[in-house]
Amino acid sequence: MSKGPEAFRTISEAAAEVGVPQHVLRFWETKFAFIRPMRRAGGRRFYRPQDVAVLALVRRLLYDEGYTIKGVQKMHREQGLKGLTAAQASGEGGAGPDAAPAAPTPPLSPGARQRLAEALSALQSAKTRLDNLVDAR
Repeated sequence: MSKGPEAFRTISEAAAEVGVPQHVLRFWETKFAFIRPMRRAGGRRFYRPQDVAVLALVRRLLYDEGYTIKGVQKMHREQGLKGLTAAQASGEGGAGPDAAPAAPTPPLSPGARQRLAEALSALQSAKTRLDNLVDAR
């Protein structure tokens, strides 16, 4: 039986969901003040769904986007936790450690999508012509 989406997660469940070992989550708690799981008797950690979302964001920033720990700390200091979660919601990718999160992109209308497809086709055609000119030299 699996837990519901709003259920609290143990450290092992949170680590599995985020895709990092448990000791990494414990380490992140020492480096990022905004990672604060709930503690029960005996010191057991329980992660709320929003905690797991923040952990997933930290993992993405550190592992996928190449941020350093100091870079994530700086982003949190400058933008707060809401800024970090906005970066996740916008799907910012590959911007680097010092970049500000991009604003969320609204969905494209069918007409805008068609114009972009036509522009892409024209650019690909121009690239092919340029490649042919370079090869001809």
